[in-house]
Amino acid sequence: TEKVRLVERYIYNRQQYVMFDSDVGHYVGFTPFGEKQARHWNSSPARLKYMRAAVDTLCRYNYEVFRPFTVERRVPPSVSISLVPPSSSQPGPGRLLCSVMD
Repeated sequence: TEKVRLVERYIYNRQQYVMFDSDVGHYVGFTPFGEKQARHWNSSPARLKYMRAAVDTLCRYNYEVFRPFTVERRVPPSVSISLVPPSSSQPGPGRLLCSVMD
């Protein structure tokens, strides 16, 4: 079987404040508010049971549904790399543009 992992991250103002990781099995807070929220959610056996089961009911299920279109796809992609020269609106060194198409 394939290794499947569920990570649910909560972000506000570009800062992650709490997350659930199925490998850990509970919520972890990263800010004072996130720690409070993690304690609240971790105190709910029903919520933790749902999140722990979601790896199978959501992730593994969807993995099987989409596998023919993703994992089992055998068409090699076409890759193009080109140099984008600097412009007056974006001075400085040029940039590399990488395009991948199937």
